[in-house]
Amino acid sequence: MKLAIDAMGGDNAPQEIVLGAMNAVSEIDNLTITLYGDENQIKPLLTNDTNIEIVHTDEVITSDDEPVRAVRRKKNASLVLMAQAVKEERADACISAGNTGALMSAGLFVVGRIPGIDRPALSPTLPTVDGKGFLMLDVGANVDAKANHLVQYAIMGSIYTEKVRGIPNPTVGLLNIGTEEGKGNDLTKKAFEQLKNAPINFIGNVEARDILSSAADIVVTDGFSGNIALKTIEGTAQTVFTLLKETFMSSTKTKLAAGLMKNDLRGLKNKLDYSEYGGAGLFGLAAPVIKAHGSSKSRAIVSAIKQANHMVEHDVTNTIKTTVESIELDKE
Repeated sequence: MKLAIDAMGGDNAPQEIVLGAMNAVSEIDNLTITLYGDENQIKPLLTNDTNIEIVHTDEVITSDDEPVRAVRRKKNASLVLMAQAVKEERADACISAGNTGALMSAGLFVVGRIPGIDRPALSPTLPTVDGKGFLMLDVGANVDAKANHLVQYAIMGSIYTEKVRGIPNPTVGLLNIGTEEGKGNDLTKKAFEQLKNAPINFIGNVEARDILSSAADIVVTDGFSGNIALKTIEGTAQTVFTLLKETFMSSTKTKLAAGLMKNDLRGLKNKLDYSEYGGAGLFGLAAPVIKAHGSSKSRAIVSAIKQANHMVEHDVTNTIKTTVESIELDKE
């Protein structure tokens, strides 16, 4: 297994990326990682270079760069060279915690799409109350979508959830403003009808308030709604923990209570921790491309590497390709 990683992408690069790579090769058999980035910064951090190589580059795509322009102009950037390695089959998959738009552009223009997939979807696995988690797609790769795009998302999500997450016959829900059939706008009404006839376990509409309670294993929506839902979830979780901390630190009595509940609070935080689930897969591309969270620490990088490893081992890309080839989707 060969993975290419952008060592310069993310808020904590390259230190946490390098640490995550070293931890991953020690945990995963037959794994080789190539780190793309500034060798002068990476090498001092690499205390164990077993199965880890460095490809040096001075160019980096930052969070301030315009995605498409950066990918086209910065051809020697760590993110672009990483994607190029996948295209040329020198790597089986790639991972970056850097500029999301640039990674999507590199995925489209460098790695390429699976034939039959109109638009790739950005697809994170989000936590649920029971700890099972659910896959949500799309959360921002495409602001506008057609009904058949949502059907493709559902098919890709079902294959990934079954093959990688090990959930047989996963349920698929359509994010909507109500659970009743006939609810929503023109997009969701058309998507509902098409999803009923797709080769998936479609259970109907789901509301945003229920998705963290395991309403479905896969939730599909357009990128505009999905991104709003994702950021609302992230913001709410951060706010809740901030309020809890303020409450527990407000007096001697609450500080004592916090001390007694320390392990329980840590368990709650871990249950809602994105780093346990890896990154967001860019489904629909010709090879696995994983977007790690911008603030990823080494633990999250290891999870993203394991995610990419499982996608390659279970041949998710080719399974999506053959499934899409075997069905005929309404393009309206």
